[in-house]
Amino acid sequence: MTDCGCDKALRNLEEFLRDEVCKTEYADIAEHLANCPGCADEAHVARTLTDAVARACQEKAPDELRTLVIEKLRAAGVATG
Repeated sequence: MTDCGCDKALRNLEEFLRDEVCKTEYADIAEHLANCPGCADEAHVARTLTDAVARACQEKAPDELRTLVIEKLRAAGVATG
């Protein structure tokens, strides 16, 4: 493996965290993150944020909020199915 460098690691970080890079790129980025504290910190922040958003998206909105949003969408002429 070869160290991919900070620019490449950070440019591909989101795809890396979602396992959307090829095996070679994944290994290169993983190696870089293991050896670069600055990029590892960026990866930690991105992973924490991604996990928090994923958890938030699993929660169902309260019925009152859902009703209000649907009413606003209908008033704006947006089909709500």
